[in-house]
Amino acid sequence: QVQLVESGGGSVQAGGSLRLSCVASGSRGTKCITWFRQAPGKEREGVATIYTGGGSTVLADSVKGRFTIAQDNAANTVYLQMNSLKPEDTAMYYCAADLRFNKYTCMDWGLSRPTSFPYWGQGTQVTVSS
Repeated sequence: QVQLVESGGGSVQAGGSLRLSCVASGSRGTKCITWFRQAPGKEREGVATIYTGGGSTVLADSVKGRFTIAQDNAANTVYLQMNSLKPEDTAMYYCAADLRFNKYTCMDWGLSRPTSFPYWGQGTQVTVSS
């Protein structure tokens, strides 16, 4: 079992930055953690994935060069640093965890298979104004 709590969302102007945090409690084993986002009327989109056993990451093309994902193992926390924010980044952001993926399946599937993730946080809203 894993419990996830997100924080750090808010309202910013285009070009601004936010850092989202996802604190994981429960299982301390290796995890595949993905930040997903969902805007009203749109499908859930994988934004960034990290494999906590070693820190391998993958980013969606739409955020490469602007977002980074990182972990603090001591704090059981995964961060999503979002720079150069655009109005189209406006969405509810969720972190999700899976304990079964290995590094390769995490990197291959982490962004594209939200239904594979059994553990989800409650979400944090990000609003970017132009």
